[in-house]
Amino acid sequence: MVSNMIRIIFLGTSASIPTSKRGLPAIAVKIHGDLLLLDCGEGTQRQMMIAKIGFGSLKRILITHLHGDHVFGLPGLLHTFSLMNREKNLEIYGPPGLIDLINCSINTSQLTYRVSITELENEETLDFKSYKVITKTTDHTLTNYAYAIIEREKPGKFHPEKAQLLGIPCGPLWRKLQQGDRVELPDGRVVNPWEVVDKPRPGLKIVYTGDTAKFDELINFSKEADVLIHEATFENSMIKKAAEEKHSTAAQAAEIAKEAKVKLLVLTHISPRY
Repeated sequence: MVSNMIRIIFLGTSASIPTSKRGLPAIAVKIHGDLLLLDCGEGTQRQMMIAKIGFGSLKRILITHLHGDHVFGLPGLLHTFSLMNREKNLEIYGPPGLIDLINCSINTSQLTYRVSITELENEETLDFKSYKVITKTTDHTLTNYAYAIIEREKPGKFHPEKAQLLGIPCGPLWRKLQQGDRVELPDGRVVNPWEVVDKPRPGLKIVYTGDTAKFDELINFSKEADVLIHEATFENSMIKKAAEEKHSTAAQAAEIAKEAKVKLLVLTHISPRY
């Protein structure tokens, strides 16, 4: 749980292959009524069932890169949606090559719904009603996008006592001020929102790296994030192997989090050797 309006559910945190206790990469994010899926490793749909996440509410899937452990759950999930007679459109975003991958995996299926596939570019911004998603290329063996999910600004706190002192009657004028509009009182006075409402509060920021070697550009990308979900394939004694395979150690993830001044670091993509 991150807030009343945002929840993060970890469906799989293993790397490369599943273990008896951990599934392959997949993270569900519930944000203001939307359900997003970050990566879709093999077994994701079963994990969604166990976590009691309704399939019907899934709106968007964000794929970090096209290594099998992050995408092999997609064909089964898309097919299951058809067996459930899904009708709502599904949006899938990811790196170049995603369209071919999905078309190949579903060309023998007759889907009951429309799939919109978008291949993204580095530092692209996707704007949605209550949040936006920003992409960032990381340092990996394939094109990998980190994703920053940023909630829209929240209205500042409204102070009814200030409104009363200014003689503003309770009702529609209060609501307009809370929405950021100036109001004119019956006596001709004009009241600005800042006189009774605090400055807007920044929305929550969640960053998911996908796979990456230690990459200093992620410091600024993750700056002051509320949650940083960073891969940690190896422990620090295997730092050389991590560099060779373009992965990170847990200590390197912690260094990024510390430099970026994030509030909470969550490690994922942990090697099955541990």
